[in-house]
This record gives sequence, structure tokens and C-alpha cells, in this order.
Amino acid sequence: MRPGAAVLASVSLLLLAAGPAPAGRSPLPERMADTGGGTQLLTARAARTSSTTGTVTWWNRRDGRWLKAGSAPARFGAGGLVEGGSREQGTNTTPTGLFDLPYAFGIERAPAGTTVPYRPVRPTSWWCQDNDSRSYNRWVDPRPADCRAAESEHLITYGTQYAYALVIGFNYERPVRKRGAGIFLHVDGPGATAGCVSVPRDAMRRILDWAEPGRTPHIAIGTDGGPTALTRY
Repeated sequence: MRPGAAVLASVSLLLLAAGPAPAGRSPLPERMADTGGGTQLLTARAARTSSTTGTVTWWNRRDGRWLKAGSAPARFGAGGLVEGGSREQGTNTTPTGLFDLPYAFGIERAPAGTTVPYRPVRPTSWWCQDNDSRSYNRWVDPRPADCRAAESEHLITYGTQYAYALVIGFNYERPVRKRGAGIFLHVDGPGATAGCVSVPRDAMRRILDWAEPGRTPHIAIGTDGGPTALTRY
């Protein structure tokens, strides 16, 4: 999704300090129906489906408990959030659900400590969003003839947002046409996203340093309550 700023959002760039869950309440991952089966988890939480801001928190599971490793302010789509299975392309909405994180990429060199697969963005790198292409919702390098430039993202042109990014596995394994393509966790732009989740640059670097492929990290995106509540995933 093109991460241009459709709606300006005012958020603090101060990272929230990691700490224990409030007394008497278990950590969020322990209240979720599914966390992906691994020992690392990102939660992207918004107050409601109309929200364009919220919080991303990263967690480690150790000795049978989920412990908060870090947290940062987040931005969501200018159209808010919507259940992933019913999302439509072009609505500027962030899909909710539990997703894997296939790989990372970036215009800049991977931060020291990055162990997840990391693809460097080149001038010939594109993300195909053309519903008529065989490469729909895939990184292509170079762009094939059946993937129209007007229907795709030329990754290198987003120098701020795609300095560092993680692919979110929404509609990725078996893409459904017109559901959406190019949903990432990436660096903040000037405002709300077009469907991705974004965090401040320093937080994105910290997340890449934190993520370990052997621990099967996933991301859960949702709200505090209702049909898209994080605890349902």
C-alpha cells in the first residue's frame, strides 16, 4: 500500500518504556486465542476500528511467560482498521488478524544485530499490486511486463518509510485478488498510512534487532474490543 499521508496524525515519538503488566491483569499475549506458536510476538493495538494511531509492543516468551521487550507509538491506515478477511484493496484500511513476518527489507543497510532475512532495495525493486499480474502481492526485481508500474510501488522512492520494513504476511501465502497487497511494518511517514502499520525509525531498528527467525515471530493487529479485538486472535 502506498504509505502517503492521507491524514495527518499527531503522535509522540518518545518510546514507551518496557515494563510489567498492570497488577492483577495478565499480559496481552496470555489473553489471546493464538500467538502463532512461537516465542516472539508483536501486537499492534488500536482503541477502535476508526483509529489511525495506537501502540506496537514486542514480546518474548520465556519460562512459560510473556514478557514485554519494548513498545512504541504506532500509526495505522487513514481509513482505520478492518477485519482482514473482508478487506478491500484501495480502502486505506489496516487489516486485523494474526500474521507471520516472511522477511525484512530496506533502502538502508540492515541494522547491526539483524538476523531475519533482509532484502536490500535496489533501483529495480518493486512491489507488484496489479490484480491482473501473476506477481500480485510479491516483490519483483525487475518489474515484469504484466505488472503495471501505475499499479505497483517503486520501493526506492519511499526513502523515509522503507528505510527499514518487515513484510506482514497478510494475503501473502495464497493471494486473493483485490483484497490488498503490500502491507508492511515500516518507518513512520508524515501521517497515517495507506494500510500498513508504522512506527518511529528508532523503534523499527529495535524491532529488527529483536526479531529472531528461530523464535517464529508473528504480528497480531487489532483493537481493544469488539469483533476485531486482539484477544480474539
